Amino acid sequence: MDELNRKSVAEFKQSEKIPVIAVLENIRSAYNVGSVFRTADAFLLEAVYICGYTCTPPHKEIKKTALGAEDSVVWKHFENSAAAIEDLHEAGYSVYAVEQAEGSTMLNDLNFAVDEKIAVIFGNEVTGVEQSTLHLCAGCIEIPQFGMKHSLNIATAAGVVLWELVKGRMQPQARYEEIPSSR
Repeated sequence: MDELNRKSVAEFKQSEKIPVIAVLENIRSAYNVGSVFRTADAFLLEAVYICGYTCTPPHKEIKKTALGAEDSVVWKHFENSAAAIEDLHEAGYSVYAVEQAEGSTMLNDLNFAVDEKIAVIFGNEVTGVEQSTLHLCAGCIEIPQFGMKHSLNIATAAGVVLWELVKGRMQPQARYEEIPSSR
């Protein structure tokens, strides 16, 4: 792990975070929740907000996919998304739903400022983000899709959207030293 320049949990917790928060609304699968934690850790996100009946750590299925990220990433549970959105607004975050909706902005057309605080809500695997939640958001972000299927698993959608939000905000990173060939 030293060769990969990975942070310890303590180093992660003390690191400056990217001002992006993933919000999970009524996610049925604990495996999906764990995957989002792992993505949040990989991208050094500020936090994961968990809403409604989405399960919370400690949970064996979260642990299986998060691989310890549930211990490094800050998370909060809210009874509902409205409470989470209120907390986010008070902290200066703009809140967007990741949803296919009329008037949504395509992910590749986003243009946020580098220091802008952004929260994105990922909804239930079957029903998506609740309509009442959509009304509380600044807008909807849609992932362009070109095949027969026009939906992605929430863990996959989170990876795509969160990477797009963080890639322009990241500090230049040291590259891995080339490992000499043993040939």
